[in-house]
Amino acid sequence: MEVGIIGIVVAVLSGLGSFLLTRWLSRRSRHKQMMKMRAAAEASQSRQVRRARERQRKDPP
Repeated sequence: MEVGIIGIVVAVLSGLGSFLLTRWLSRRSRHKQMMKMRAAAEASQSRQVRRARERQRKDPP
C-alpha cells in the first residue's frame, strides 16, 4: 500500500496539533495546581505575615 504526500502531510499536521493541544492542557493544569498550592501556603501563614503581604501589594514603593 502506497502512502501519498497528502497522507504524510495530514499525519504530520495531526501529530503537531496533538502535541500543541497536550502541551497547552498540561500548562493549564500545572497553573491551576500551582495556584491551589499557593493559596494553601498563604492560608497557613500567620495573620501578621498575611497583613504585611497585603500592605506590600497595596502600597508599591
